[in-house]
Amino acid sequence: MRCDDGLAWRAADELEGQFAATEVEILRSHQLTPELAEAVRGCEAVIFLDAAPADGAHGEPGEVHIAPIAVPGAAARFSHHLSPSAVMGLAQRLYATNPRALSVTLTSECFDHGEALSPVVAAAIPDLVARIKALVQELLSSETLR
Repeated sequence: MRCDDGLAWRAADELEGQFAATEVEILRSHQLTPELAEAVRGCEAVIFLDAAPADGAHGEPGEVHIAPIAVPGAAARFSHHLSPSAVMGLAQRLYATNPRALSVTLTSECFDHGEALSPVVAAAIPDLVARIKALVQELLSSETLR
């Protein structure tokens, strides 16, 4: 309901059914909450997908960025919204699990009320999906996950 902020749901819809259900689970969430730590505990790798603002720090609209997620040293504060690193830290502390975690962001330009993606983000979705598919294939074939 915030235009480009819905890009992850669109990408998830396109990725649905592209992988064996026994190997890849796609979860959709409006925001990251402490309950997601339980979902993370049985994973070997986790990919968080989100829109990033075009504020200079995240590049130009339409750019895809992939980065590892570092687990914070201190315990995260509990709230109704957590960062990916806080979810991973919580999973580590509660369930003694430490899966590989990556953040995939697509720099976006419109966060107004609405459901339509901006033209630049809509045009970048196929590349985003292709890069995530390649990343998942790499993770599935990685020796470190076996």
